[in-house]
Parts: sequence; C-alpha cells; structure tokens
Amino acid sequence: MAKKLMIIMVNTDPKNPAELGAPFFQATVAAAMDYPVEVILTAQAGELAIKGMAEKIQVQPGSRKTVYDFIKDAHDAGVKFKVCTPTLEMWGNDLIPEIGETVGGAYMISQAMDDDVVTFTY
Repeated sequence: MAKKLMIIMVNTDPKNPAELGAPFFQATVAAAMDYPVEVILTAQAGELAIKGMAEKIQVQPGSRKTVYDFIKDAHDAGVKFKVCTPTLEMWGNDLIPEIGETVGGAYMISQAMDDDVVTFTY
C-alpha cells in the first residue's frame, strides 16, 4: 500500500474557480486521515502560489471562503505545499508562506514513479 499522496495541480486554471476546491479539500481530508500529503502547484495553477492571487478567488460565487482559505486549511491539516520552478520564472517569487519548497520536473517524475506514492493530477 502506498504511503504518501502527491497532488499535482497542473491543469487547474485559477480563471475557473470551480476547479480549485476539490484538490485542496481532498488534500485536507487525506492529511486528516494521517497520510503524508504534498500539493505541487505548477503551470497555470502555479499562479496560486503568488501572494494575493488565491485570496481574490472564491470557489463558489458569494462565498466568503477564498481559495487561499482552502490552502490554509490544508496546510493546517499537515499538507506540504511546493511550487514548480517555472512558476517563479512566470510570476516571480513573492510566494505565500505555505509554500515550503521549490521543485522541478525531475522531482515530480521521481515521486510519481515511486511505488510508495499515489499521484493525483488536477
């Protein structure tokens, strides 16, 4: 049985907020179940790692809870957040404090190929 969950947010677009709730919610649930969980933000979703971006987005119109609130909930549950290096090249390095590490493509591939890691992509 796998020992870790890795969620790669690569196809989720901050311009479509309905796509953003499920990955963070599932990461939070898995962490609450005592699984080690990491979320890697890359491609367009990497923009969520930039300070101020996720705070502007609500998953549901009219909700007071922002995407950043989902990120903080997941982080508080133990989820580790990482950002892919090209994100820094696209949007700069003013990152939210929940980002603990910058990783590259080789890291994601090595983790995805590890039998002890289950990988979800969004």
